[in-house]
Amino acid sequence: MKINSIDNRQSTIDNQTIYPVILAVPEKDRQLTGREKVAGLSRHARQALEISAQKSGIALIDLQKDEKGAPLPFNGNYWSVTHKPQYVGGVVAASRIGIDIEKIRPCSEALLKKIVDDSEWGLADTDRFTLFFRYWTSKECVLKAVGIGIRDLAKCRIAQVVDDNNLVVNYGGKLWHVEHTFFDGHIASIVKNGYDIQWTIRMNS
Repeated sequence: MKINSIDNRQSTIDNQTIYPVILAVPEKDRQLTGREKVAGLSRHARQALEISAQKSGIALIDLQKDEKGAPLPFNGNYWSVTHKPQYVGGVVAASRIGIDIEKIRPCSEALLKKIVDDSEWGLADTDRFTLFFRYWTSKECVLKAVGIGIRDLAKCRIAQVVDDNNLVVNYGGKLWHVEHTFFDGHIASIVKNGYDIQWTIRMNS
């Protein structure tokens, strides 16, 4: 895993590398509510997506979603965005891709049991809430990659915890490799299959 500065520029296109971008939401936009908040977060996520595309040498066009809200590919390129109150993220790739961000925080026992089963808990011996959000964001980014949504969350299973920043999800009869990065009390996860991941993280809004 490599974290680049926001101003790093790639001189050539490397199809084996993708560049997920995470941006802090400006303080003034964190105070917004309702539709204004949603619009502000979407705008910043689009900015992250544009930076990711630029690093890959891809020109964004008018992005479209299907009737279920899943991103549609453009010119053979796939894209994914995520937004939370403090941070947003975006990535462009040549194959199906998904990215997700969550703040690591205490959760109810009911939610823990809903997302993670006993066999999955047994795959790693680490902080319970950190592991929970590793699992949750991994499952979410895989479902984003296939365009299904959280209704299939129960069908995602953690097959292997590789190390502190990588694991494998079993979904739809396929193994999906996922990479994490940690920053400012948050975790971001991205589908890794076949790619080298170079993160760009800007924590100053």
